[in-house]
Amino acid sequence: MRTTLLSAVALALTACCNAQTNAPAITFQPLPYAYDALEPHIDAKTMEIHYSRHHKAYFTNTLKALEGTDLAGKTMEAILPEIGKRPTALRNNLGGHFNHTLFWNMMSPKGGGTPTGALLEKINATFGSFDAFKEAFKQAATTRFGSGWAWLCVAQDGSLFITSTANQDNPLMDIAEKRGTPILTIDVWEHAYYLKYQNLRASYVDAFWNVVNWPYVTTLFEQAEKTNKTTPQQK
Repeated sequence: MRTTLLSAVALALTACCNAQTNAPAITFQPLPYAYDALEPHIDAKTMEIHYSRHHKAYFTNTLKALEGTDLAGKTMEAILPEIGKRPTALRNNLGGHFNHTLFWNMMSPKGGGTPTGALLEKINATFGSFDAFKEAFKQAATTRFGSGWAWLCVAQDGSLFITSTANQDNPLMDIAEKRGTPILTIDVWEHAYYLKYQNLRASYVDAFWNVVNWPYVTTLFEQAEKTNKTTPQQK
């Protein structure tokens, strides 16, 4: 099951990361657009602080947490499924680094609209309609108490499901309530939206749909579908 959960995200993230063979396994990637590129939906100041301070801190603290361990050279995707066996500092910071790396790529200045093809068909079949899916995803995002993330995932059996996780946890982790391959996520920590939306998390979620990078989400979905077809399900 672990291989099934990891392959799609690992391959997609690798495509947007440093492809040099001698590159470190865990790196801090450049933001794929300017800080103000997602205006007016997500403001430039929030993006600057979120990326250069919050995310950078998770990355820096991940490297510190890895010092002196047997995990040198391993990728995030190799570590996350066994994170429950590791110190909390690594769980929090590696989770934060992985989640944010995924999140930046799931947004685009040219984002918004709707997905197409097999992904849209699967969403409609699962949730009834694209609008119903958006409402269910919004519900997960707005009802996550405190800080965390909402996710759209592909289960090992190929079905779609929506879930949320606390703090910097994610569905790849062995401690997740429901495990799967994430293909869409939104950060609902207050630092992701408070400068512009204050306590109106629901308004932030509504604005998020205007910047969703559906081609990237589709890539993750297609890879998950391919992996599920080639990986035998465990009984």
